[in-house]
Parts: sequence; C-alpha cells; structure tokens
Amino acid sequence: MQVQLNSGERIDDLIINDYKIIQSTQAFRFSLDAVLLAHFAYIRRQAIAVDLGTGSGVIALLLAARNIKSVIGIEIDPLLADMASRSVTLNEVGSIVSIINADMRRLQGVLPAGKYDLVVSNPPYRRSGTGKISKNDKIINSRHEISVSLAEVIAAAKYLLKYRGRLALIHLPERLPEIFYQMHMQGIEPKRMRIVHSYVDRKACLAMIEGILGGKSGLEIMPPLVIYQQNGIYNDEIQKYYIKHSDDGSR
Repeated sequence: MQVQLNSGERIDDLIINDYKIIQSTQAFRFSLDAVLLAHFAYIRRQAIAVDLGTGSGVIALLLAARNIKSVIGIEIDPLLADMASRSVTLNEVGSIVSIINADMRRLQGVLPAGKYDLVVSNPPYRRSGTGKISKNDKIINSRHEISVSLAEVIAAAKYLLKYRGRLALIHLPERLPEIFYQMHMQGIEPKRMRIVHSYVDRKACLAMIEGILGGKSGLEIMPPLVIYQQNGIYNDEIQKYYIKHSDDGSR
C-alpha cells in the first residue's frame, strides 16, 4: 500500500515477513536492540500486548510478525506516532497493530488497567545528564530519561498488565540492580534474564529481562546471546531472526 513520506523520511526493509518501516533521518532509528527484544518476549497464543515508547513502531511490527493477536504502540512524540501509524498502513497490519499518541505516565482514560498479557519496552538507557548528549531533541528523548524514567516505565507496565502478565525489557547491564528493584516495587517478579555480548570475548553490552506480575520468586539465567561471529557476521541465532516466519513464533 502506498503511503505519504514527509521530508527526511525513507522506507527501510525489516527483512522479516517482507515488512517495511518508515524512518526519518531527523529521529532515532531502530537498532538490533529492538529485534532482540521482540524475539525474547514470550508470546502466548491470543496474547494482547502494549509496546511502551514504540518510536517508529518497529517492535510492534515485529510482534505482529510473530502472530501476536494484537499490539498497541504508545508514543509520546506526535511526529513519531504519525510515522509509526503510516508504517502500520504500509504493511497492511492495522487489524493487529495500532498506534496511540499518548504519555505512558498518564494512561488512565487512554487504555484500561489490568487487561494486557504482555508489555514490552526498549526504554531510554541513560539517566538524564549522563553519557553523550545529542543536539537533536528526538534522539535525546530516545537515549536519555528526559520524558520518562525507568521507574515510570515499569509503573506503566504494572498499570497495564493483567495478573500473571509479563513485562519484557532490554536495557544496559549496569542498570540491572535498579531494574530489579523497580520491578519488585511494582510486584513484578523477575523470572528470565539473558545477557547479550557483541562478541564472545567482550563484556556484556545489553541485558533482556522478563518479569511476571504476581509471579513467584526464582530467576532463570538463560545462556548468553553473542551477536557476532569472529568474522563480524551475525551468529546463527541472529540470522534466523531475519527469515520469513512460517509459524506463529509463540510458545
């Protein structure tokens, strides 16, 4: 389906299921982090989900490729929300994916509480005032906790999740203690964690964590995920992400 592109926008290939995505040179463009999280998330059959801070809508689209029943992307920036909505139209997945321009810190009256099986989020990694600061406001908001904090992301997930619903996050390993603390504060028990390394001999660069609202204690540490072989090519597991899905991808 044809869609209108605005100045600075382009259509990129997601490769998976022949999906395309609209991205802008003026905004944060998705990275492998989003792909990793979309495949890490545990999806039950007939699951309904929310993607907090959906940005360009990439995780929502990738969840649709895994045959989730429905997913709502929440995005505070109206221009990004519009761009994500046009990507939904481009891929003709409006029956599965919807985008809402809203502040995840103020979801009452926007989405119902306690309804969703899954919440996913690839939130800003850096605390405000730390790390390299971009001059682009949209990139700052994607990388730094300007418009939302880690605690607020997890509180929003608590509001949305049904009892025994799951929260899946990707973040920096250095912030794991804070993530565990904030999840515990909201009654979300960490249940699965997978550490990500760029190469087998490099220190961890990312961590993926899944928690269950009202879950019992007990954390499964999964085998580490190494992104690249020594020749710089994606390892076999990552390469398998970029194939057309022949089944529902759920567990």
